Amino acid sequence: MTSTPTRAAEVPPSVPERSPVSAPGRPGRRAAAALSFRNIGAVYVWLVIVVLFTVWAPGTFPTVITVKQVLNGNAVAGLVALSVVPPLAARVFDLSIAFTMSLTSVLTAHFMVSSGLGPGTAIALAMTAALLVGVVNGIVVVVLRVDSFIATLATGALIQSLITMVTDDSSITGVRLLAEPFASIAQLDAGGITLPVLYLLLAALAIWFLLEHTATGRRLYATGFNADAARLQGVRTDRLRFLTLVASALLSGFAGVVFTASVGSGSPTAGTPYLLSAYAAAFVGATQLRAGRFNAFGTVLAVLLLGTGITGLGLATSAQWAASLFTGSVLIVALVLTGGRIALPAALRRRAGTRPETTTCKEVR
Repeated sequence: MTSTPTRAAEVPPSVPERSPVSAPGRPGRRAAAALSFRNIGAVYVWLVIVVLFTVWAPGTFPTVITVKQVLNGNAVAGLVALSVVPPLAARVFDLSIAFTMSLTSVLTAHFMVSSGLGPGTAIALAMTAALLVGVVNGIVVVVLRVDSFIATLATGALIQSLITMVTDDSSITGVRLLAEPFASIAQLDAGGITLPVLYLLLAALAIWFLLEHTATGRRLYATGFNADAARLQGVRTDRLRFLTLVASALLSGFAGVVFTASVGSGSPTAGTPYLLSAYAAAFVGATQLRAGRFNAFGTVLAVLLLGTGITGLGLATSAQWAASLFTGSVLIVALVLTGGRIALPAALRRRAGTRPETTTCKEVR
Protein backbone atom coordinates (compact mmCIF):
# COMPACT_ATOMS: atom_id res chain seq x y z
CA MET A 1 0.00 0.00 0.00
CA THR A 2 1.07 3.49 -0.74
CA SER A 3 0.12 6.41 1.45
CA THR A 4 -1.57 9.53 0.03
CA PRO A 5 0.30 12.84 0.62
CA THR A 6 -1.47 15.16 3.08
CA ARG A 7 -2.84 18.56 2.02
CA ALA A 8 -0.82 20.34 4.68
CA ALA A 9 2.41 19.53 2.91
CA GLU A 10 1.22 21.41 -0.17
CA VAL A 11 0.81 24.77 1.61
CA PRO A 12 3.47 27.18 0.34
CA PRO A 13 5.95 28.19 3.02
CA SER A 14 5.75 31.84 1.93
CA VAL A 15 2.25 32.38 3.40
CA PRO A 16 3.15 32.15 7.09
CA GLU A 17 6.40 34.00 6.47
CA ARG A 18 4.69 37.22 5.26
CA SER A 19 2.37 37.84 8.17
CA PRO A 20 5.05 38.50 10.81
CA VAL A 21 6.64 41.11 8.54
CA SER A 22 3.51 42.96 7.49
CA ALA A 23 1.57 42.83 10.77
CA PRO A 24 3.81 45.15 12.83
CA GLY A 25 3.65 47.84 10.16
CA ARG A 26 -0.12 48.21 10.16
CA PRO A 27 -0.59 49.61 13.69
CA GLY A 28 2.28 52.00 13.03
CA ARG A 29 0.69 53.25 9.83
CA ARG A 30 -2.67 53.66 11.53
CA ALA A 31 -1.08 55.61 14.40
CA ALA A 32 0.82 57.82 11.95
CA ALA A 33 -2.37 58.53 10.03
CA ALA A 34 -4.29 59.33 13.23
CA LEU A 35 -1.60 61.79 14.36
CA SER A 36 -1.03 63.41 10.97
CA PHE A 37 -1.71 67.06 10.19
CA ARG A 38 -4.40 65.98 7.79
CA ASN A 39 -6.30 64.32 10.63
CA ILE A 40 -5.68 66.52 13.69
CA GLY A 41 -3.94 69.57 12.27
CA ALA A 42 -6.03 71.87 14.48
CA VAL A 43 -4.60 70.19 17.58
CA TYR A 44 -1.07 71.10 16.52
CA VAL A 45 -2.12 74.65 15.70
CA TRP A 46 -3.83 74.79 19.09
CA LEU A 47 -0.63 73.67 20.85
CA VAL A 48 1.37 76.32 18.99
CA ILE A 49 -1.13 78.96 20.11
CA VAL A 50 -0.87 77.81 23.72
CA VAL A 51 2.94 77.97 23.63
CA LEU A 52 2.87 81.38 21.93
CA PHE A 53 0.62 82.99 24.53
CA THR A 54 2.45 81.25 27.37
CA VAL A 55 5.59 83.06 26.24
CA TRP A 56 3.74 86.30 25.45
CA ALA A 57 1.74 86.53 28.70
CA PRO A 58 3.45 84.18 31.18
CA GLY A 59 1.87 85.81 34.20
CA THR A 60 -1.78 85.50 33.15
CA PHE A 61 -2.25 82.93 30.38
CA PRO A 62 -0.84 79.57 31.64
CA THR A 63 -3.25 79.29 34.59
CA VAL A 64 -6.22 77.16 35.57
CA ILE A 65 -8.37 80.31 35.51
CA THR A 66 -7.60 80.73 31.82
CA VAL A 67 -8.66 77.15 31.09
CA LYS A 68 -11.97 77.74 32.86
CA GLN A 69 -12.41 81.03 31.04
CA VAL A 70 -11.90 79.38 27.66
CA LEU A 71 -14.40 76.63 28.45
CA ASN A 72 -17.05 78.83 30.04
CA GLY A 73 -16.70 81.66 27.55
CA ASN A 74 -17.08 79.45 24.47
CA ALA A 75 -19.82 77.06 25.57
CA VAL A 76 -22.61 79.07 23.91
CA ALA A 77 -20.53 79.49 20.75
CA GLY A 78 -20.02 75.74 20.74
CA LEU A 79 -23.76 75.08 21.01
CA VAL A 80 -24.44 77.38 18.05
CA ALA A 81 -21.66 75.73 16.03
CA LEU A 82 -23.04 72.26 16.77
CA SER A 83 -26.48 73.37 15.62
CA VAL A 84 -25.25 73.61 12.03
CA VAL A 85 -23.50 70.22 11.96
CA PRO A 86 -26.57 68.01 11.25
CA PRO A 87 -27.86 70.23 8.38
CA LEU A 88 -24.40 70.49 6.85
CA ALA A 89 -24.01 66.71 7.05
CA ALA A 90 -27.09 66.51 4.83
CA ARG A 91 -25.79 69.37 2.65
CA VAL A 92 -28.28 71.93 3.93
CA PHE A 93 -27.44 75.45 5.07
CA ASP A 94 -29.32 77.08 7.94
CA LEU A 95 -28.43 80.77 8.06
CA SER A 96 -31.32 81.53 10.40
CA ILE A 97 -29.57 80.11 13.46
CA ALA A 98 -28.32 83.52 14.62
CA PHE A 99 -31.82 85.02 14.33
CA THR A 100 -33.38 82.02 16.06
CA MET A 101 -30.94 82.43 18.93
CA SER A 102 -31.82 86.13 19.22
CA LEU A 103 -35.53 85.29 19.05
CA THR A 104 -35.48 82.83 21.96
CA SER A 105 -33.29 85.22 23.92
CA VAL A 106 -35.73 88.13 23.69
CA LEU A 107 -38.85 85.97 23.99
CA THR A 108 -37.61 84.35 27.20
CA ALA A 109 -36.81 87.76 28.67
CA HIS A 110 -40.09 89.26 27.42
CA PHE A 111 -42.27 86.50 28.87
CA MET A 112 -40.51 86.68 32.23
CA VAL A 113 -40.19 90.44 32.60
CA SER A 114 -43.18 91.88 30.73
CA SER A 115 -45.69 89.03 31.04
CA GLY A 116 -44.66 87.84 34.49
CA LEU A 117 -44.49 84.18 33.53
CA GLY A 118 -42.32 81.69 35.37
CA PRO A 119 -38.97 80.56 33.94
CA GLY A 120 -40.27 77.14 32.90
CA THR A 121 -43.24 78.53 31.00
CA ALA A 122 -41.18 81.29 29.40
CA ILE A 123 -38.52 78.85 28.20
CA ALA A 124 -41.17 76.43 26.89
CA LEU A 125 -42.85 79.20 24.86
CA ALA A 126 -39.51 80.43 23.51
CA MET A 127 -38.50 76.91 22.48
CA THR A 128 -41.90 76.44 20.82
CA ALA A 129 -41.12 79.50 18.74
CA ALA A 130 -37.77 77.95 17.79
CA LEU A 131 -39.56 74.75 16.82
CA LEU A 132 -41.91 76.73 14.57
CA VAL A 133 -38.91 78.37 12.92
CA GLY A 134 -37.46 74.95 12.17
CA VAL A 135 -40.77 73.72 10.74
CA VAL A 136 -41.09 76.81 8.54
CA ASN A 137 -37.53 76.35 7.30
CA GLY A 138 -38.26 72.72 6.54
CA ILE A 139 -41.43 73.55 4.61
CA VAL A 140 -39.74 76.25 2.54
CA VAL A 141 -36.61 74.21 1.80
CA VAL A 142 -37.99 70.67 1.47
CA VAL A 143 -41.59 71.12 0.37
CA LEU A 144 -41.33 74.30 -1.70
CA ARG A 145 -37.85 73.34 -3.01
CA VAL A 146 -36.26 76.72 -2.31
CA ASP A 147 -32.47 76.70 -2.02
CA SER A 148 -31.61 76.38 1.67
CA PHE A 149 -29.04 79.19 1.58
CA ILE A 150 -31.59 81.70 0.29
CA ALA A 151 -34.59 80.28 2.15
CA THR A 152 -33.06 80.35 5.63
CA LEU A 153 -31.59 83.79 5.01
CA ALA A 154 -35.09 85.03 4.13
CA THR A 155 -36.53 83.31 7.20
CA GLY A 156 -33.89 85.05 9.30
CA ALA A 157 -35.00 88.43 7.94
CA LEU A 158 -38.58 87.65 8.92
CA ILE A 159 -37.45 86.63 12.40
CA GLN A 160 -35.47 89.84 12.77
CA SER A 161 -38.58 91.87 11.96
CA LEU A 162 -40.45 90.02 14.71
CA ILE A 163 -37.61 90.68 17.14
CA THR A 164 -37.67 94.39 16.31
CA MET A 165 -41.43 94.46 16.81
CA VAL A 166 -41.12 92.91 20.26
CA THR A 167 -38.07 94.81 21.52
CA ASP A 168 -37.87 97.99 19.41
CA ASP A 169 -34.18 97.04 19.08
CA SER A 170 -33.60 97.46 22.82
CA SER A 171 -32.37 94.83 25.25
CA ILE A 172 -34.88 93.50 27.76
CA THR A 173 -33.60 93.59 31.32
CA GLY A 174 -35.15 92.81 34.67
CA VAL A 175 -34.38 91.59 38.15
CA ARG A 176 -36.08 88.27 37.48
CA LEU A 177 -33.49 87.46 34.82
CA LEU A 178 -30.73 87.77 37.41
CA ALA A 179 -32.44 85.78 40.15
CA GLU A 180 -32.74 82.09 40.83
CA PRO A 181 -33.76 79.69 39.43
CA PHE A 182 -33.41 81.17 35.95
CA ALA A 183 -29.86 82.47 36.41
CA SER A 184 -28.66 79.06 37.58
CA ILE A 185 -29.31 77.66 34.09
CA ALA A 186 -26.05 79.26 32.96
CA GLN A 187 -24.33 80.49 36.12
CA LEU A 188 -24.39 77.41 38.33
CA ASP A 189 -20.91 75.93 38.43
CA ALA A 190 -18.93 73.05 39.82
CA GLY A 191 -15.28 73.81 40.48
CA GLY A 192 -15.50 76.91 38.31
CA ILE A 193 -16.92 75.06 35.28
CA THR A 194 -20.42 76.31 34.51
CA LEU A 195 -23.42 74.32 33.32
CA PRO A 196 -23.22 75.48 29.67
CA VAL A 197 -20.00 73.46 29.34
CA LEU A 198 -21.99 70.39 30.34
CA TYR A 199 -24.69 71.30 27.81
CA LEU A 200 -22.00 71.53 25.13
CA LEU A 201 -20.56 68.13 26.05
CA LEU A 202 -23.97 66.45 26.06
CA ALA A 203 -24.93 68.01 22.72
CA ALA A 204 -21.62 66.92 21.17
CA LEU A 205 -22.04 63.38 22.48
CA ALA A 206 -25.61 63.18 21.16
CA ILE A 207 -24.65 64.41 17.68
CA TRP A 208 -21.55 62.19 17.62
CA PHE A 209 -23.59 59.14 18.52
CA LEU A 210 -26.25 60.02 15.95
CA LEU A 211 -23.81 60.53 13.08
CA GLU A 212 -21.31 57.79 13.87
CA HIS A 213 -23.30 54.98 15.46
CA THR A 214 -26.80 55.00 14.01
CA ALA A 215 -28.35 54.17 10.67
CA THR A 216 -29.84 57.66 10.60
CA GLY A 217 -26.36 59.16 10.74
CA ARG A 218 -25.16 57.00 7.85
CA ARG A 219 -28.19 58.08 5.86
CA LEU A 220 -27.48 61.73 6.67
CA TYR A 221 -23.95 61.42 5.34
CA ALA A 222 -25.22 59.56 2.29
CA THR A 223 -27.70 62.34 1.66
CA GLY A 224 -24.97 64.94 1.92
CA PHE A 225 -22.55 63.09 -0.35
CA ASN A 226 -25.04 62.17 -3.08
CA ALA A 227 -28.72 62.79 -2.45
CA ASP A 228 -29.86 61.20 -5.72
CA ALA A 229 -27.95 57.97 -5.10
CA ALA A 230 -29.22 57.86 -1.52
CA ARG A 231 -32.79 58.34 -2.73
CA LEU A 232 -32.42 55.47 -5.19
CA GLN A 233 -31.29 53.29 -2.30
CA GLY A 234 -34.52 54.04 -0.44
CA VAL A 235 -33.26 56.79 1.89
CA ARG A 236 -35.93 59.36 2.70
CA THR A 237 -33.70 62.32 2.01
CA ASP A 238 -36.45 64.94 2.23
CA ARG A 239 -37.51 63.82 5.68
CA LEU A 240 -33.91 63.82 6.90
CA ARG A 241 -33.32 67.34 5.63
CA PHE A 242 -36.54 68.51 7.23
CA LEU A 243 -35.56 67.03 10.59
CA THR A 244 -32.06 68.51 10.49
CA LEU A 245 -33.52 71.99 10.06
CA VAL A 246 -35.84 71.42 13.01
CA ALA A 247 -32.95 70.13 15.15
CA SER A 248 -30.79 73.10 14.13
CA ALA A 249 -33.49 75.58 15.16
CA LEU A 250 -34.04 73.86 18.51
CA LEU A 251 -30.35 73.75 19.42
CA SER A 252 -29.69 77.35 18.40
CA GLY A 253 -32.85 78.38 20.24
CA PHE A 254 -31.60 76.64 23.36
CA ALA A 255 -28.32 78.53 22.99
CA GLY A 256 -30.35 81.76 23.07
CA VAL A 257 -31.98 80.76 26.36
CA VAL A 258 -28.59 79.91 27.86
CA PHE A 259 -27.20 83.23 26.63
CA THR A 260 -30.02 85.16 28.33
CA ALA A 261 -29.47 83.32 31.60
CA SER A 262 -25.75 83.99 31.33
CA VAL A 263 -25.85 87.76 30.73
CA GLY A 264 -29.13 88.49 32.51
CA SER A 265 -30.87 90.20 29.60
CA GLY A 266 -32.56 89.46 26.30
CA SER A 267 -30.60 90.95 23.43
CA PRO A 268 -32.10 91.51 19.95
CA THR A 269 -28.63 90.89 18.48
CA ALA A 270 -27.61 87.98 20.72
CA GLY A 271 -26.93 85.59 17.88
CA THR A 272 -25.40 87.95 15.33
CA PRO A 273 -21.75 87.54 16.42
CA TYR A 274 -22.07 83.73 16.39
CA LEU A 275 -23.14 83.14 12.79
CA LEU A 276 -19.77 83.41 11.06
CA SER A 277 -17.85 81.72 13.87
CA ALA A 278 -20.32 78.81 13.92
CA TYR A 279 -19.82 78.02 10.25
CA ALA A 280 -16.09 78.61 10.50
CA ALA A 281 -15.85 76.11 13.35
CA ALA A 282 -18.03 73.59 11.53
CA PHE A 283 -15.95 73.72 8.35
CA VAL A 284 -12.64 73.54 10.21
CA GLY A 285 -14.10 70.70 12.27
CA ALA A 286 -14.91 68.84 9.07
CA THR A 287 -11.16 68.56 8.43
CA GLN A 288 -10.52 67.03 11.84
CA LEU A 289 -10.91 63.46 13.13
CA ARG A 290 -13.34 62.49 10.34
CA ALA A 291 -11.81 64.25 7.37
CA GLY A 292 -14.38 65.22 4.78
CA ARG A 293 -17.30 64.79 7.17
CA PHE A 294 -18.94 67.36 9.39
CA ASN A 295 -18.63 65.97 12.90
CA ALA A 296 -19.34 67.03 16.45
CA PHE A 297 -15.99 66.75 18.22
CA GLY A 298 -14.05 68.27 15.34
CA THR A 299 -16.37 71.27 15.60
CA VAL A 300 -15.88 71.53 19.37
CA LEU A 301 -12.11 71.35 18.83
CA ALA A 302 -12.26 74.23 16.36
CA VAL A 303 -14.38 76.31 18.76
CA LEU A 304 -11.89 75.82 21.59
CA LEU A 305 -8.96 76.58 19.28
CA LEU A 306 -10.45 79.92 18.30
CA GLY A 307 -11.59 80.65 21.84
CA THR A 308 -8.10 80.01 23.22
CA GLY A 309 -6.56 82.48 20.83
CA ILE A 310 -9.13 85.20 21.48
CA THR A 311 -8.80 84.73 25.25
CA GLY A 312 -5.03 84.90 24.95
CA LEU A 313 -5.21 88.12 22.98
CA GLY A 314 -7.44 89.62 25.65
CA LEU A 315 -5.03 88.65 28.42
CA ALA A 316 -2.10 90.00 26.42
CA THR A 317 -3.92 93.36 26.11
CA SER A 318 -3.66 93.45 22.33
CA ALA A 319 -5.49 95.82 20.00
CA GLN A 320 -9.22 95.32 19.36
CA TRP A 321 -8.71 94.40 15.73
CA ALA A 322 -6.28 91.62 16.65
CA ALA A 323 -9.07 89.15 17.47
CA SER A 324 -10.54 89.32 13.96
CA LEU A 325 -7.08 89.10 12.42
CA PHE A 326 -6.28 86.08 14.54
CA THR A 327 -9.54 84.28 13.69
CA GLY A 328 -9.08 84.72 9.96
CA SER A 329 -5.41 83.75 10.02
CA VAL A 330 -5.91 80.63 12.11
CA LEU A 331 -8.78 79.45 9.95
CA ILE A 332 -6.67 79.76 6.80
CA VAL A 333 -3.64 78.07 8.37
CA ALA A 334 -5.70 75.23 9.83
CA LEU A 335 -7.47 74.57 6.54
CA VAL A 336 -4.21 74.71 4.58
CA LEU A 337 -2.40 72.31 6.90
CA THR A 338 -5.23 69.83 7.29
CA GLY A 339 -6.06 69.98 3.60
CA GLY A 340 -2.54 68.83 2.70
CA ARG A 341 -1.71 71.97 0.73
CA ILE A 342 1.68 72.17 2.44
CA ALA A 343 3.21 68.83 1.53
CA LEU A 344 5.63 67.11 -0.82
CA PRO A 345 4.80 67.07 -4.51
CA ALA A 346 2.65 64.14 -5.57
CA ALA A 347 5.50 62.41 -7.39
CA LEU A 348 7.76 62.49 -4.35
CA ARG A 349 4.96 61.24 -2.12
CA ARG A 350 4.35 58.32 -4.47
CA ARG A 351 8.03 57.44 -4.54
CA ALA A 352 8.28 57.65 -0.78
CA GLY A 353 5.23 55.45 -0.49
CA THR A 354 6.60 52.76 -2.79
CA ARG A 355 10.00 52.36 -1.13
CA PRO A 356 8.77 50.56 2.00
CA GLU A 357 6.72 48.19 -0.16
CA THR A 358 9.79 47.28 -2.27
CA THR A 359 11.90 46.70 0.82
CA THR A 360 9.21 44.55 2.40
CA CYS A 361 8.89 42.37 -0.68
CA LYS A 362 12.66 41.78 -0.80
CA GLU A 363 12.70 40.84 2.86
CA VAL A 364 9.83 38.42 2.38
CA ARG A 365 11.46 36.79 -0.57
